Amino acid sequence: MITKIKAAYVVGFDGVGHEIITNGEVVYENDTILYVGKHYEEAVDRTEDMGNAVVMPGFIDLNALGDIDHDIIHLEVYPDVRKSLSPSEEYFDKGPYEWMTPEEEAFKSLFAYTQLIMNGVTTAMPITSTYYKRWADTYEEEAGIHHAGKLGLRLYTSPSYQCGFNVVQPDGTMTVRFLEGEGEEGLERAVRFIRKYDGAYGGLIRGALLPERIEVQTEENLIRTKQYADDLECPIKLHAAQGLFEYRYIKEKTGLSPIEYLDSIHFLDDKVGIPHCYIVKGTRWVPDDGDDLGILARTKATAIYCPVIIGRSGGYLDSFPEYRNSSVNVAIGTDTFPPDFFQNIRVASMYAKMVSGTAKGASYADIYNAVTLGGAQYLGRPDLGRLCKGAKADLIAVDLDSFHMGAVDDPIRTIFLCGSGADVKLSVINGRTVMKDQQIEGVDLEEIKAKGQIYYNKMKLGYMERDYQHLPGEKLFRPSFPMR
Repeated sequence: MITKIKAAYVVGFDGVGHEIITNGEVVYENDTILYVGKHYEEAVDRTEDMGNAVVMPGFIDLNALGDIDHDIIHLEVYPDVRKSLSPSEEYFDKGPYEWMTPEEEAFKSLFAYTQLIMNGVTTAMPITSTYYKRWADTYEEEAGIHHAGKLGLRLYTSPSYQCGFNVVQPDGTMTVRFLEGEGEEGLERAVRFIRKYDGAYGGLIRGALLPERIEVQTEENLIRTKQYADDLECPIKLHAAQGLFEYRYIKEKTGLSPIEYLDSIHFLDDKVGIPHCYIVKGTRWVPDDGDDLGILARTKATAIYCPVIIGRSGGYLDSFPEYRNSSVNVAIGTDTFPPDFFQNIRVASMYAKMVSGTAKGASYADIYNAVTLGGAQYLGRPDLGRLCKGAKADLIAVDLDSFHMGAVDDPIRTIFLCGSGADVKLSVINGRTVMKDQQIEGVDLEEIKAKGQIYYNKMKLGYMERDYQHLPGEKLFRPSFPMR
């Protein structure tokens, strides 16, 4: 079937970068774009006029939450409670266990992936919390594959794995405890998963190796991960350079920064993405001399910036333009609810201008380039993140008619200044309309929201069992105002 989508504005791709086409058209057949421009002369089977809207490439979320967010618990925690939110060594010694049932674990990805689609995400690489897991992801994460496939979401994934566990000791200090064999078994499990599911659902599902954060990996398992990634020709996502504890821990063990260490074991290349990648040498966050950005540029590794989630605790890239000026590929992830790229692009631009003092290299368009073209570059997918002949038919339409949009000037500035994920009124992935007018066929949003609250309430109780201080609930979960 040949479909034509029309709108007041279309964000096309001229072979080098995005361009805005007024009164534009996108024509696609099955999963592939045939034409982007003003006047398609050939016959089509179906025409959909989006009216006063921006039709644009969908968002590529490379650190997409694959479960129900716990950050609302961590968001405004005072120093005397902060460490109580991480698992205690006492809990580790007793033996961590699965907090959720298999049915609850299966549900979480349905909830999360529905959120992503509703917010205009067309390609996602998920992340899930290990707080309420016995160790890391299990092979049964395959439930998420089927949710994504049925919803129509493009996904890069496999079960996460780790060799160690971040724990809080009785004196309140953080350390890492390891269990022999866990990381190795997890890696083998992920490889089996990829070999089974890579290419599933008409190519929507692709494999990616997702080792948990750098400090909970052994060097041997990182090297083996890289070898498997080369054999499988799949990307790797490894959280690193995301916190001062991690930086100090790795430096104490190796004498190197996390980025220097990964380079020293030949882990970094163009298939490696690193969320959040901001605690790096050569920036305000680290006093040590060095050039971590130079290493990232030389190895062609991707920094996956998550503006909102690290911005909530006062973190940011120092700076977004500096990374790009250093020839570092930057992509974007959300890593929290809502998975709203309008909010993330605003926050990233704001922080970048605060650091650099100029809009140059820090505009909404610059950040949107990272979301789309930067994400596609990391995935090795020149057919994603752009609307042009031969690209995959992954696109969204953002409504401009709502009163809160105000007067429309430049459409990119308008939507990212005034809009939100709720303004996405159409999402097409691989040529399939997966969402229209904030509705997904076959999904009862009220029902899964109610189930999501039940899941969250149970998840929250686990913090009390893991707390090294054994604080009462009213102190661990301090309300904004007194409640009665």
